[in-house]
Amino acid sequence: MSKIFYKLGKMAGPSVRKAKWILQTATNSQAEAVKAEYEVGRDMASKVRKRLDVDPDPQTARILSKTGRYLVSCVADKNRSFSFESFRNPVPQAFCMPGGFIFVSRSMVELCRWDKDEIAFILGHEMAHVIQEHVMERMISNSVISAASSVAPVQDVLTACLHKVGIKFLESAYSQDQELEADKLGIYLVSAAGYDAHSSIKLLSRLAKCTNESKLGGYFSTHPRCKTRIEHITRFLHR
Repeated sequence: MSKIFYKLGKMAGPSVRKAKWILQTATNSQAEAVKAEYEVGRDMASKVRKRLDVDPDPQTARILSKTGRYLVSCVADKNRSFSFESFRNPVPQAFCMPGGFIFVSRSMVELCRWDKDEIAFILGHEMAHVIQEHVMERMISNSVISAASSVAPVQDVLTACLHKVGIKFLESAYSQDQELEADKLGIYLVSAAGYDAHSSIKLLSRLAKCTNESKLGGYFSTHPRCKTRIEHITRFLHR
């Protein structure tokens, strides 16, 4: 996080509505940077929820929460926290936000056939994007949030951000290298949490049989092809 988030700043004050962007300096600790990122993500997540059709089914919430809890227990940086929420959408989707806020469509859970090992791979992959700072790097590189907003009310900055890029941006792809890095760390988390890492290959192999991966929706069509991901994961598992 360090050099990236030091440039972004953190929110301060007892109320998010009154908070301002405050530029951080190199003297800030990793823990402070993680906390600042969480506060930014929390406010963004509250706005995103208003645009999603939240899934009221407790069964979906339970499997995401239980699976996610085991994965979180294996994260080395205990300053980080994660939350897992489901929304209704006919297209399989999953995306993460700063601070560890992860959203998964119910159709994604169904695509995994409610298999906890396959769901763990999806969650682990999204968690890895947060841990490896990909989500913040992408936001900065796309000028979604600017350090120049140091005097702007946080709510105004975040509202403008979401109006500018919408939910589509949050679901779009990272670079291919970042996606493969997220697969690698995600597999590590899956294995450390006691789930079957080979289920990731089962899921991707099943999807690879589709004649057109783009029909699977934006989440899979914007990632590296399933064949590439399977080869990468297989090499990692057999090291």
